[in-house]
Amino acid sequence: MRLGLSLGYWSAGNDVTNLELAKEADQLGFSVAWVAEAYGSDAPTVLAWLAAQTSSIDLGSAVLQIPARTPAMTAMTAATLDVLSGGRFRLGLGVSGPQVSEGWHGVPFASPLGRTREYVEIVRAALRRERLSYDGQHYRLPLPDGLGKALHLTIHPVREHIPLYLAAIGPRNLRLTGEIADGWLPVFFAPEHAGHQLEHLERGAADAGKTVADIDIAPSVPLVIGPDWRACADAVRGYAALYLGGMGSKKQNFYNQLACRMGYERDALRVQEHYLDKDYTGAMEAVPAEFIDATSLLGPIERVAERMGRYAETGVGTLTVSPLSTGDTSAVATLRAAAEAFDKAGVA
Repeated sequence: MRLGLSLGYWSAGNDVTNLELAKEADQLGFSVAWVAEAYGSDAPTVLAWLAAQTSSIDLGSAVLQIPARTPAMTAMTAATLDVLSGGRFRLGLGVSGPQVSEGWHGVPFASPLGRTREYVEIVRAALRRERLSYDGQHYRLPLPDGLGKALHLTIHPVREHIPLYLAAIGPRNLRLTGEIADGWLPVFFAPEHAGHQLEHLERGAADAGKTVADIDIAPSVPLVIGPDWRACADAVRGYAALYLGGMGSKKQNFYNQLACRMGYERDALRVQEHYLDKDYTGAMEAVPAEFIDATSLLGPIERVAERMGRYAETGVGTLTVSPLSTGDTSAVATLRAAAEAFDKAGVA
C-alpha cells in the first residue's frame, strides 16, 4: 500500500496551504496527489501548475468530469499533462451527478454506465494514437454525412499506458470499474463495510479476465490527528453532512444511498432531512460518530497506524489522505503525522 494526498478543490482560500502540502508530500515520498473539480476550479490547470513545482509525486485528477469534456478533449488533456509532468499523470474520471451534469454542463445524465464505457473506450483509443472512428449509442466519430474525418492524437504521452481510474459508488458502476479501469476512486470507504463493494468490483474484474488485485483501490480518507478520536471526528462532520445531505436531490443522492447500504439508513435520512431544511447544524449533529470513524483516520498516531493496517488488509493499494488542520495542528503537520503513522503500520 502507498500513501496519496487529496488536495480537493482549488480557490477556496486554501491555495497556499495546498501548494505547501503538495511539495511536502513530494518530499515525503507520497505516491500521488489528487485534484478535484466540480463547478469551481478545474483540475487540469491546477495539475499543470503542480507539475511545475514538484519532481517525483504522481499527479491525478479525482476526477475529470465526463459531461464537461468530449472524450477526445480528455485524451488531449491527459497526454499533455503526462508530457508536462514527465510521465506522472493519472487520469481519474467520473460522471458527476444530475445536478452538475444537467444544471452546470447542460448534458443529460441518462445512461451514465453506457456513456462511461464508450467514453473510456474512445479516450484509450485516442491515447493509443489510433485514428478515431467510433459508432456507439452515445458517441459517433466522425459524425456521419459530414465533413469530418478520422484523426489521431499528434503528441506522444510519455508512457504507453496512462493509468485510468473511475469514481464509482453504485453496484453496477463498481462492476463496470472492475472491468474497464486500472483503479477505483471510492469515497466513504470503510474496511468493515467494504465487502459488498469489493464483490461487485471482483465480478467486473472477472468479466475482463482480471482479479480485484489488479485494480488500484484508492479511497480518499479524511485525516485528523489528536488525543481523542471523537473530538477529531467533529472536524469531519461538516464534510460528511454536506455529502450525505446536500450532494444531490432528496430522491437521488449517491452518497446518502451508500451510507444506507452500509447500515446507517436511519441516520443518513435524518442528516438529509436537516440539510435540505437548511438546518446545517442539525445535519452535522445527526452524522453518527461511528460512521465518521469508520470512513476516516482519527486520533493519536498509534490509532491511525492501526486503521491504516485495516485498509491495507482490505486490499487498498493507494490510501489517499485528506489532512484536516485543527486549532493545534496544521495540515502540513497532519500530513507528516500520516507519514509517521504509515511507517508504524509497516504496510509499505
